Amino acid sequence: MEIKQQVANSANELVSLYRDFHTHPELGFKEYRSQKKIIDYFTNLGLKPRKIASTGVVAELKGTKPGKTVLLRSDMDALPVTEETGLSFASETFGIMHACGHDGHMAMLMVAAKMLTAMKDEIPGTIKFLFQPNEEDAGAHKVVKEGVMHSPEVDSVFGLHLWSQCPLGQIDIVDGPQMAASYYFNLKIKGHGGHAGFAHESTDPVFISSLIIQAVQGIQTREVNALDPAVIMFTQMNAGTSTTTIPEAAELTGSIRFLYADGKSLFKRFEHVISHICAAYGAEYELEFKKGNALLSNHPETAALVRTAAAEVVGPEQVTTKIRTMAGEDFSEYLAHATGTFAFVGFNNSKKGIVYPHHHPKFTIDEDALVIGTELHIRAALKLLKG
Repeated sequence: MEIKQQVANSANELVSLYRDFHTHPELGFKEYRSQKKIIDYFTNLGLKPRKIASTGVVAELKGTKPGKTVLLRSDMDALPVTEETGLSFASETFGIMHACGHDGHMAMLMVAAKMLTAMKDEIPGTIKFLFQPNEEDAGAHKVVKEGVMHSPEVDSVFGLHLWSQCPLGQIDIVDGPQMAASYYFNLKIKGHGGHAGFAHESTDPVFISSLIIQAVQGIQTREVNALDPAVIMFTQMNAGTSTTTIPEAAELTGSIRFLYADGKSLFKRFEHVISHICAAYGAEYELEFKKGNALLSNHPETAALVRTAAAEVVGPEQVTTKIRTMAGEDFSEYLAHATGTFAFVGFNNSKKGIVYPHHHPKFTIDEDALVIGTELHIRAALKLLKG
């Protein structure tokens, strides 16, 4: 039976798996129920799944012919969001919901694995099925550290994301930078406290912080090429306990994101501005950076192969190359070790009221997208094995 028809015949199973995961969401590195369900499913396929990175799962399908090794990846974790969708299969865990589509990702990769296993005799090489925990907090590094890219060595990786900015029936795959690198900073401005009525006797960290917040905006608007997207955001500030007291220190946090290869130069310029403003007003500072996600950049060669696969799924006119985003994705960790591609599978459908963005309490997907994503997994794997 042809792949498209096989996937269509599995629509009910896809929806059932998706809804079950949606009803029982789990936060990062707490995906125990999901892990057990996936392990049981792969065991029933005759494969030998194993745990990885605490709550993840990896399983291998070895074809009957020698060839390359391709890794297909799904994320698993939900978000600390209280669901407001009103769905009959809404989250049963208050304060936690699948508001990013990872429930659909698991369902699609499971059914794709089932169909690829049935095609074992036609597969040249090995396919690794990876269910990765804690994507929302960059858990991929732990999976990579535990050796998922080795034994056998992975030649190419493929992943996809159900995407709210993309209409149902459309698949978007770009060459090069697709999702931004994200780094988080903690900044402490250390001044000299005192009475608010005698400001001249103090070094005000709140005032100095306000100057820094304003000044660093000039980096992204005046020092970075307008064609190289970069964002510096202050998202939190804590200082003081009284209306009459100048505090000793102010603490600021935020993120630096960029969608081009040389974005790390922003860090030096960021600190340069901070250090000079602090020096000008007699303050000191402490600055720390934490990596969120590296830049996700598709390899053009594999992207071309996956676009060919996507055209077989939705038709060439529905395959686009336009979506780049300042959101981050830890799929970039795998791309640091092998060639590969990440795709966006659209599900936005205004006729059904499916219009809410990722991480929104009313986030839902059009379940018809599950069939599209599953078929893309299958066809992409086969193209990459033969490519």
